[in-house]
Amino acid sequence: MARARTVPWAELDTIFFDAGNTFLSMDFDRVAAVAAGLGVECSGRQLERAEAAARPVLSAALAERRTTEGGGAFRFYLRATLERLPASSRDDVELEAVVSGIAERLFSPGRNDRLWNRRMPGRREALERIRALGYRMVVVSNSDGSMARTLTRIGMDHLFDGLVDSTVVGFEKPDPRIFEVALDLVGARPGRTVHIGDLYAADVAGAWAAGVHAVLLDPWADWPEMDCPKVADLDELASLLPGPPGRE
Repeated sequence: MARARTVPWAELDTIFFDAGNTFLSMDFDRVAAVAAGLGVECSGRQLERAEAAARPVLSAALAERRTTEGGGAFRFYLRATLERLPASSRDDVELEAVVSGIAERLFSPGRNDRLWNRRMPGRREALERIRALGYRMVVVSNSDGSMARTLTRIGMDHLFDGLVDSTVVGFEKPDPRIFEVALDLVGARPGRTVHIGDLYAADVAGAWAAGVHAVLLDPWADWPEMDCPKVADLDELASLLPGPPGRE
């Protein structure tokens, strides 16, 4: 594999953040309760771990599926997660029935905020630490138009200088145009900007296509050796940031 790209930390003045699995999570306990009603006994914590393990699979599928949004993508995501639960041994028919049952109960177009509404522990504090250093901060999210509502609901909208929701702007990661919208929004330069997110194909490859630096979130070391920098969480990211240089 080619040598991993580096990030010029001392030259940065702007940070883009993915939302889901970066500082915002789905309500795993709710998903576990629905799964239990369909005969799948698991805890929210087990689902959280399985979801993280499924991310490389979802990332690889983006080349074919071309989207992380919509009912089909949600079902693929659910299936990949359920397959990684401990002692998962259901056949395809049984598994598909469970996936369909969960999707019917929890997927609601335009209302991702009903499921993706949990602030991840410690993330607000890490974001406050980064903001205190003086960086411009923008959320760049593949979402269904509900991200502004979600940020307000979890009390984190004030931490960011801007938000780019894919449904609102009409471009979805990894399309570089969504990053270009974000750059224009705050007057940032791609070479002085880094994006952090949890999916290589959407977040890393998409950012690079726009000339933006990128970091992959890998809290459980589920990704193999990659050609990009990785961090476990936003605290680790904050520890790498020296504060922005003087802006021109």
